[in-house]
Amino acid sequence: MALANSLVRYLIRNGVSYEVVAHQPTRCSTATAHEARVPCSRVAKSVLLKDDEGYLLAVLPASNRLQLGRLHRQLRRTIGLATEGELRGLFADCAPGAVPPLGPVYGLEVIVDDSLLALPCVYFEGGDHLELVKVNGDDFQRLLPGARHGCFSAPMALNPSRA
Repeated sequence: MALANSLVRYLIRNGVSYEVVAHQPTRCSTATAHEARVPCSRVAKSVLLKDDEGYLLAVLPASNRLQLGRLHRQLRRTIGLATEGELRGLFADCAPGAVPPLGPVYGLEVIVDDSLLALPCVYFEGGDHLELVKVNGDDFQRLLPGARHGCFSAPMALNPSRA
């Protein structure tokens, strides 16, 4: 599989330059960052959430863990994780677990963790488990028009075997 076609069209339509960073196949965003030799804090991971209002894409650093309670309080919405089937239905051109954080590509509302907003560059899954997309930090924000932001994640405890 390659980068998601809808993602590539969105990047081109918005005039955003990007680089593709190849890596060995991985199963999680921290392993992807490790394999691609980029800091986990600069890899944006996506978590699909849902409630009665619909779907919401939460975007946070791979180095962090989503704090659902904090997000619930910020949004004043009772949200939960979407199912794998819902993920496959919404992101048909992506491999499971390789969801790009650019909700507008898929017609989704987005909330971005504040820790991603001041980065010089951001890396993210492009629809497969073999490549990351690298964009300028300002372009990353520009690709998410109308996205909300807040502080809804916290660093994960370090795994001593990875330190």
